[in-house]
Amino acid sequence: MSDDTLSPHSPLSPLSSGSDNESDDTSAQSADSAPVQKAQNADSPIQRADSATEHELEDEVPQALQDDMEGALPEFPSELPVLPVRDIVVFNYMILPLFVGREKSVQAVDAALNGSRYLMITTQKEESTEDPGPDDLHTTGTVVMIMRMLKMPDGRLKVLVQGISRAVVRRFVSETPFLMAEVEAVHEPEVEMLNVEQEAMMRAAREQSERILSLRGVATSDIMAVLNSVNDPGRLADLIAANLRMKVQEAQKILECTDPLERLHLVNTQLVKETEVAAMQAKIQTMAREGMDKAQKDYYLREQLKAIRRELGEGDSGDDDLEDLARMLDKAGLPKDVRKEADKQLRRLASMHPDASEASVVRTYLEWFGELPWKKMSRDRLDIPVAEAILNEDHYGLAKVKDRILEYLSVRKLNPKSKGPILCFAGPPGVGKTSLGRSIARALGRKFSRVSLGGMRDEAEIRGHRRTYIGAMPGRIIQIIKQLGTRNPVIMLDEIDKLGSDFRGDPSSALLEVLDPEQNFSFSDHYLNVPFDLSKVMFICTANQLDTIPAPLRDRMEIIQIPGYTMQEKASIARKYLIPRQTEENGLTVEETVIPDSVITKVIQEYTREAGLRNLEREIGTICRKLARKKAEGAKGPFKVSVKNLQGLLGVPRYLEEEGDKELMPGVAMGLAWTPFGGEILHIEVTTMTGKGKLTLTGQLGEVMKESAQAALSYARAHAGELGVDPDFLEKLDIHIHVPAGATPKDGPSAGVTLMIALISALTGKSVNSDLCMTGEITLRGRVLPVGGIKEKILAGVARGLGHVIIPRQNVKDLEDVPAELLRKITVHTAERIEDLLPLAFSK
Repeated sequence: MSDDTLSPHSPLSPLSSGSDNESDDTSAQSADSAPVQKAQNADSPIQRADSATEHELEDEVPQALQDDMEGALPEFPSELPVLPVRDIVVFNYMILPLFVGREKSVQAVDAALNGSRYLMITTQKEESTEDPGPDDLHTTGTVVMIMRMLKMPDGRLKVLVQGISRAVVRRFVSETPFLMAEVEAVHEPEVEMLNVEQEAMMRAAREQSERILSLRGVATSDIMAVLNSVNDPGRLADLIAANLRMKVQEAQKILECTDPLERLHLVNTQLVKETEVAAMQAKIQTMAREGMDKAQKDYYLREQLKAIRRELGEGDSGDDDLEDLARMLDKAGLPKDVRKEADKQLRRLASMHPDASEASVVRTYLEWFGELPWKKMSRDRLDIPVAEAILNEDHYGLAKVKDRILEYLSVRKLNPKSKGPILCFAGPPGVGKTSLGRSIARALGRKFSRVSLGGMRDEAEIRGHRRTYIGAMPGRIIQIIKQLGTRNPVIMLDEIDKLGSDFRGDPSSALLEVLDPEQNFSFSDHYLNVPFDLSKVMFICTANQLDTIPAPLRDRMEIIQIPGYTMQEKASIARKYLIPRQTEENGLTVEETVIPDSVITKVIQEYTREAGLRNLEREIGTICRKLARKKAEGAKGPFKVSVKNLQGLLGVPRYLEEEGDKELMPGVAMGLAWTPFGGEILHIEVTTMTGKGKLTLTGQLGEVMKESAQAALSYARAHAGELGVDPDFLEKLDIHIHVPAGATPKDGPSAGVTLMIALISALTGKSVNSDLCMTGEITLRGRVLPVGGIKEKILAGVARGLGHVIIPRQNVKDLEDVPAELLRKITVHTAERIEDLLPLAFSK
């Protein structure tokens, strides 16, 4: 029973803790001068009667109680109406008002009023029973006398009753229209003289009651006077039990106990429990009060700080910041689980001091949540002809790459839910891999950004830093997406083949989650620590070579080879893109700059040797700067560049056709090699001298080329007769094989055919055709095996002006990737065995 429902004259009511228990048939309200009171509700939740009505009922309570305590136990009929109650146990000497609402209960009260004014009150076994019968009630209860009755406007009755005697229901006489039972009063044994233990028990009960009252901050003098005046252990037990908040089962157990001393012992047990609860409540209230005092102090100091800031003109933006953050989060469209985390951090921030160091960390974290595009996406341009026109406008050639992009757009048009592809452009530097990414983004109508991975060694660059670190930031991927403001940009991961790893982690392993379509829909950045969907991002990677890319990472990507440009493609690109760009950058106009095609061809042949276009653009830029100087000095255009004055603009040619001899010396052959920068011509020289079969290899050859040289020598010895070589040449000669450009490491199986032909040329004294180059791997059985990089190698042969090339027969399929104009400039021969090489190499 809560204190606020008690009359101020009630001496023992503060022993009860918590709110009033609920019952369904009676509601008790406190009487002003009653020593024992309890407030309960029966038919409905606790309802307080208006104050005037309560005073009317309580006017006669003191005299009735006095008469009861001083007189003998009144006699009552053996058969009485029964009033069931839900969650209250009525004890002797209790005086309490009851609200009665159930039809049977109202009729029972009417019957008692029309008769002896006595009622038998028993407690239900189950509170949920709406219409209790004899089996639903405890047999032990309390006989009460109705002192006053008042009818309420809603039809209920309000009665004031006083507990008279414990009683036991012997049998139920009738159940309709109300419960009628034969009852028998329970007579308690009298305690004539208290022994030491019993006196100690009574004192303990009083002291525990006084302690409970003091813990609750209630004045104890009046209440303790009442308790000290009661010398009967049974009456003292009932007096205290009536005011203790107990479970119905525990209170019923005390009511059913007829031994006064045993009943007092049970009450003492309940008092010990109540004392512990009261002590804990007092401790909690003290802690809460201390916390409240600190919070009030902090609030007061913050208000002072705000006032000081306002006086200094700094303003007060703490609350405004929280409101702005909340609005930002509302507009961000966060997923459900992300919003849950954001709200949690927002509550933390609200409880922090604005100047706390952690507050700035949490505020920055929430700002990232609010600024990331969780749902914002760019609309794809799904007009295939328009996209094709944009790709053709930005790049010349590259048909395979353009077809792949148009295929992706077509799939997106038919299935908008398709995941973004992971393309990897592999090829030498300067072929337009990075600029191609910009064209793809422009064709798609998406935003574009580039991440350079070259030399990256820290995994946190991809996954971000944990927020526990000072200066923590999200990874580069999340930063770019925030910067672009869209969830589906085109992100180019440049130089993916140059990733490193050290004690800070392995970025290539972190990229697995970024580039795997089966995982990146829930990419978890260490800083955000919540999933972010990357499945709509179109990732494009670039690499010069694939060997250094880890196999699991390479498996996630679709490799598209961009081998390099032919001379014709370079000339067209220079005319269409490079010259206009360089003239504009150098302050010239296209009309002022006249560069004929013959000049462009000469620049390509004699000043650049590359698969890409960077050096070509540099040379064109040099020409434009020379012309810009003339214009700045006052010369009038147009400025025409010719083959004759080209050397004056660019200097001496860097690459001469000295290898274009009309005839090669015996022992010299030209092979083809693949490098990350495109195809190269590889000269192999073999010479013999008098000796005893010693083989010398120079030119910084790798292990594979050394093994190819040994294989060529062994084959020549085994088939000397067929090759026209002296079978005993190793007993008379030493052989020296040299590959020029000794400072450059060289390795690979592609030189096997060239080594074989150069060795036969040296041993037979026959010269190899001077306009012939070759590639292929050989075996000891004389087979010519396929190799890679056929397009780059043929491109290198054409660039040198050679007319014939030998390739393995199994590489014929690779000629589909070679442009038709390239094949028209060179004759391709195929060989399956070494015997097929001889007529081609020594046709003269």
